[in-house]
Amino acid sequence: MTKKISFNAFEMNCIAHQSPGLWRHPQDRSVEYKDLEYWTDLAQILERGFFDGIFIADVLGIYDVYHQSAEHALTGAVQVPVNDPLQIVPAMAAVTKHLGFGVTTSISFEHPYPFARRISTLDHLTKGRVGWNIVTSYLESGSKNLGLKTQVNHDNRYDIADEYLEVLYKLWEGSWEEGSVLRDRESGIFADHKKVHPIQHEGKYFTVPGIHICEPSPQRTPVLYQAGASSRGQKFASQNAECVFIAAPSKIATKKVVQGIRQKLVQEGRDPYSVKIYALLSIVTDETDAKAQAKFKEYQSYGSYDGALTLLSGWSGVDFSQYQPTDKVEYIQTNAIQSLLDSYVNADPERVWTIEEIANWNSLGGNGPVLVGSAETVSDALQQWVEDTDVDGFNLAYILAHQTFADVVEFIVPELQKRGVYQTSYAQGTLREKLFGAGPYLPKNHRGAKYRNLKELKLAEAS
Repeated sequence: MTKKISFNAFEMNCIAHQSPGLWRHPQDRSVEYKDLEYWTDLAQILERGFFDGIFIADVLGIYDVYHQSAEHALTGAVQVPVNDPLQIVPAMAAVTKHLGFGVTTSISFEHPYPFARRISTLDHLTKGRVGWNIVTSYLESGSKNLGLKTQVNHDNRYDIADEYLEVLYKLWEGSWEEGSVLRDRESGIFADHKKVHPIQHEGKYFTVPGIHICEPSPQRTPVLYQAGASSRGQKFASQNAECVFIAAPSKIATKKVVQGIRQKLVQEGRDPYSVKIYALLSIVTDETDAKAQAKFKEYQSYGSYDGALTLLSGWSGVDFSQYQPTDKVEYIQTNAIQSLLDSYVNADPERVWTIEEIANWNSLGGNGPVLVGSAETVSDALQQWVEDTDVDGFNLAYILAHQTFADVVEFIVPELQKRGVYQTSYAQGTLREKLFGAGPYLPKNHRGAKYRNLKELKLAEAS
């Protein structure tokens, strides 16, 4: 019997996100991304469908690898313009009670000290419904705009991320002891100063001597998401992540990544199923298979070939404009998302992709597959994906905003619920409690938990 299936909505504070060109469709709302109502409407749709959360991607840069120019990114609105992902969360939280919010920010572009405060603030405002997608960034354009001559080496970015997380764990978990906040009106003591500690961090990349300037939030540390599928990314995820997002075009490629993540979790002494793995996928559905197929063909007519290659070039670091449409895709070592080309070239030995094929594939829903059909057909396929790949759920990318998610809630969710493989209510508590059924804080065997007693940690390090 198939295990329970979970959904996240894969979003971005921009136009079209994973389906370049679809913003031109008369029913698409993504051009309204600047309006709060766009986001509050979406949040309410997702909560009606019992989605785990909304997973908000982000980049701080522009896709300018294709033709070595930003032309196609700008003319096609390919993830530009793009607004800040964190500022839309409080509005969505205000109109929902259970929906989680996974926000993406890069360790490469913000010092951990102010970032810790921003996340704690969000965790307070959402009553503990915040997750953080940890990324190291792959766009060189973003690095240059922050004064770097070039992007930091791929694996070195994860070395920096290791220490970045150490600083955050010290701030979130250890700076304020449990019970340090008294709020005692009679004595006039708000916090017991003896239980609030400067973290005194001095490392290779960061020096942070002081205390966390926020009182502990409902989760202290947000639910930790990670999306790196490279070998180094998987190692980082196995040490830190509670949820992992993967994107691959086939079951074979997906299964390979899932197995790699589970194995690395075991190597780190963690339960291989203590982490939820969500795969990228899109759904086009309607009352019948015929109606869904007709809808899919209509959507395809709006897809952008240049827009798809603009995304692929940015993700992979390879300028696909230098190749002919019929050329075969080959693996090239780059400093961007190393797992992307591997998922096309090495994961499935029985499939050879051309440039034109991957452009058409990525024009709707990005790097993941698109399931097309009635509720019964799509639900069968979803259950088979879970059985064949061992994923826990799916990050659903929209093709039309918000029609894709409205269709999933109307057709797919009731069918999965009828089969007993999808939740019919939310658990109470924080996002971590809803996802894992335990407490609001990081589990005791998590890397971050050892930073809860900074005094003991300092003594251990000194001995």
